[in-house]
Amino acid sequence: MSRLVGKSPALCTDLPLENSDILNKLHLLGQLLRSCFGPSGRLKHIHNNIGGQVVTTSTSSVLLPAIYSSTPFLNLILASIRNHVSRLGDCGLFAAILCVTLIEKVKQSGLRQNEAIRINKHLLGLCTTYLEDKECGCKVKLDFSSSHNLIKLVRNILCSKPATMLREYETLHISKLAVEAFLLTVPSNSNGVVTLGMTVIVPIEGLPVMESKVFPGLLVDVPVGFEDLEPRNQPCSPLRVVLFSTSLAGHLSEIGDGPIEVQYGTDMDSQILDQLLEIGKQVFKDNVKICVCQKVIHPVLQQFLRSHGVIVVERVGINLMQPLVQLTGAQPLATLHSTIPHKAYGQVGNVTLRQFGSKSMLHLYPAEESVICTTVLCHRNETILNELKVACQKTEHVLRLTLREPFALLGGGCTETHLAAYIRHQVRCDAAGSASVFGCLQTEYLLGVEAFCSSLESVAAALQHDSEDSLIDLTCAHHWTLPKDVTQEDMESCERKCGCGLIKMSQTKKWCHLNTKYPVFSPASLSPDVTVHADVLDSFTAKLNALQVAIETVNVVLDIRYTIQDVN
Repeated sequence: MSRLVGKSPALCTDLPLENSDILNKLHLLGQLLRSCFGPSGRLKHIHNNIGGQVVTTSTSSVLLPAIYSSTPFLNLILASIRNHVSRLGDCGLFAAILCVTLIEKVKQSGLRQNEAIRINKHLLGLCTTYLEDKECGCKVKLDFSSSHNLIKLVRNILCSKPATMLREYETLHISKLAVEAFLLTVPSNSNGVVTLGMTVIVPIEGLPVMESKVFPGLLVDVPVGFEDLEPRNQPCSPLRVVLFSTSLAGHLSEIGDGPIEVQYGTDMDSQILDQLLEIGKQVFKDNVKICVCQKVIHPVLQQFLRSHGVIVVERVGINLMQPLVQLTGAQPLATLHSTIPHKAYGQVGNVTLRQFGSKSMLHLYPAEESVICTTVLCHRNETILNELKVACQKTEHVLRLTLREPFALLGGGCTETHLAAYIRHQVRCDAAGSASVFGCLQTEYLLGVEAFCSSLESVAAALQHDSEDSLIDLTCAHHWTLPKDVTQEDMESCERKCGCGLIKMSQTKKWCHLNTKYPVFSPASLSPDVTVHADVLDSFTAKLNALQVAIETVNVVLDIRYTIQDVN
């Protein structure tokens, strides 16, 4: 008999932001996140202390779910950022770093929490209004008639995932493939509502990255007995396909719920097998050439179909069923009782074999224009291949967002420094009036503004991990990185560009180190003809939402009076 143990009372923490242990954990979380940020970010080796798989990553969608804290206060922050990443796919580390940094700076400023919340809301509104304005100086219009900016956008996502271990030419190759795959999922002719297709990623371990390719249609594992399949060289009628979402293994559990009445002495296995063979006979009679099953097909049924020239593909899994439906136009069959209606059949244009090293795959071509494609990703080992697969999934997500809002933001920290300079300039014009609206002193209002702007600049500075200084130019407010202790004469002779690659260093510019005092100025906006030449771009939709999520999470955290934790 097990012992009965009385429940422990819940743990209640009053004013968590006054708790030194929580603040230390918050600071440690901030250091962890900053160390992973950007193209030169450091990798994290994660292992659960009770066992499990070791994960090497710096990607937010992998890193954040792997971080668990016993402190509800920190779990609230992590849950908010994870939700953003699951919906938008990118800028998770940006949101997390900004959130943690702003909490710490508000705490250091000594502002009352209700005042900080009101000021943060106001400044977030200024940022959102400016970023959505047509005259925004850090926003780029994306032109879908050219793939250059789309490739830059994808390339920046891949470069920010150092665990992919891609060389420069490999990054460019994968970027082009990601854009090609995305464009294949967009229908060229569509009336009314546009329905995007899907990209299926097939990872191949052990081959060079440059062997990665994109194919229209689907690639599935080669069924037994068709390793020597040859493609049809001459065009002819499409091949008929049937899809089964139920198991064809002959298990009673697949027949359905409810009681089963059988006569004494009846062999149930034979009865079910006869039913399966009846399905096979109808498939052959209706001139079906490919039979695909989500689960398992009985060996006898497989042998029957193969002996009649039908290609049998089983165990494709639930993830491939939806792209198969879109590719073939077939209706998945979930029952064994009724005969197969002719409208349930689909078709493919052709079928052939593809060889990738020692791995063979069956290539199903679309019968007509299709928005389904397959990306074959190759890499040297499993760890970096998994990281590359996650990165490519994020690129597809971000490219889809650009269809809704065809803009990008300047990358490399330039958007953050530009926003900080813009906010400082805007609030200077009416600091006294704004302070009276919020019911605080002008000095308190300016403290809140400084915490907000310096947090944005800290995010830009977090991109640097190699002992270089982060600076801001006092003209366009872009982000620059230079070696430490560089002199003004050296700066004038340097042939460098800003973080986004839009502006070259010149003798006429003045610079100041980030998070130091500099004269308030209105950052210059560049003409649209110039902004399209930026080298590093971020997703507009993802970053704008990340900014909103970060500030709103900060305000929720600042408003917490108690945390109550069940420790049983």
